[in-house]
Amino acid sequence: MPRPILATIHPAAVRDNLERTRRAAPDARLWAVVKADAYGHGIARVFDGLRAADGFALLDLAEAQQLRALGWRGPILLLEGVFEPRDLELCSRLGLWHAVHCDAQIDWLSRHKTQVPHRVFLKMNSGMNRLGFPPGRYRSAWARLNALPQVDEISFMTHFSDADGPRGIAHQVQAFHAATQDLPGERCIANSAAILRHGAEAPVRLDWVRAGIMLYGSAPDHPERSAADWGLQPAMTLASRIIGTQQLQVGDTVGYGSRFTADGPLTIGVVACGYADGYPRHADTGTPVLVDGVRTRTIGRVSMDMIAVDLTPVPGAGLGTEVTLWGRASNGAVLPIDEVAHAAGTVGYELMCALAPRVSVVVQD
Repeated sequence: MPRPILATIHPAAVRDNLERTRRAAPDARLWAVVKADAYGHGIARVFDGLRAADGFALLDLAEAQQLRALGWRGPILLLEGVFEPRDLELCSRLGLWHAVHCDAQIDWLSRHKTQVPHRVFLKMNSGMNRLGFPPGRYRSAWARLNALPQVDEISFMTHFSDADGPRGIAHQVQAFHAATQDLPGERCIANSAAILRHGAEAPVRLDWVRAGIMLYGSAPDHPERSAADWGLQPAMTLASRIIGTQQLQVGDTVGYGSRFTADGPLTIGVVACGYADGYPRHADTGTPVLVDGVRTRTIGRVSMDMIAVDLTPVPGAGLGTEVTLWGRASNGAVLPIDEVAHAAGTVGYELMCALAPRVSVVVQD
């Protein structure tokens, strides 16, 4: 039989999370962000759950081709734009919209031969300091684009650096609105954190919103707020089984580096899951886990193929007992991926995207 670890993708949860996004920004059109193969869930696996979106946003041309092959005929936006001039040919052929964030991309467009002008999203660097034109150069970039016959409609976008934290978004919203004032075109600035935390503010919702991590059941501002606080459902479950048990006595240690020492008698279960499956190696003793749907903790250091868990709260557990690393257990209990990520000093995004190819994946509503 195959190794018992299994990832389950839940399109119904994705669908519910999409509807939650609609309720948070009812007047805006919605980009479903599916970059990084839908945050590790698989574009094809979640496509049915996201069909009600107004458009899909991603990075890779191959993923855009996949969406077209799945039958999507609506807007697809390349969030980082094109990476070289010849990418524009595929944009023309597939009808892709694309971001423009630097002078080189405008130069490429000016030399591009196309029968159908392109729809572009002009990116502003309003304070994130990654991609985009600074406010002082934004209107001149717009003027260059607006003069090109290769360009049809120009929309405007920026990205928030602190929508999930105390600094907030006011400084970036102000810079964006000041630079785009009186320019014709649609606007898109809100990511998941802005949708949930600032969605009631009209200057944030605008024409489009970009929902990413919230579609997959993770809270963008964890640990301040949980996925349950926002009404989000886990879209991925990672589960395995106990493949062995050990009885510890006082002074016994567990795992590489003897990072855990028993201070009394203790039964532990050994689970078929490790960092080669995408489970975070830095998840030390105390990381939450569900055994037979009951919350308990990991013990010792995560190894390549195995972790140890404390069976004290589930004395009936043994060989073959279900272990939920994150997501929804068979009895309905939920372990948010954000809690596991927080214990490992990272974020839910990374765990989703790090699911290893050797883990079998099934789709189940």
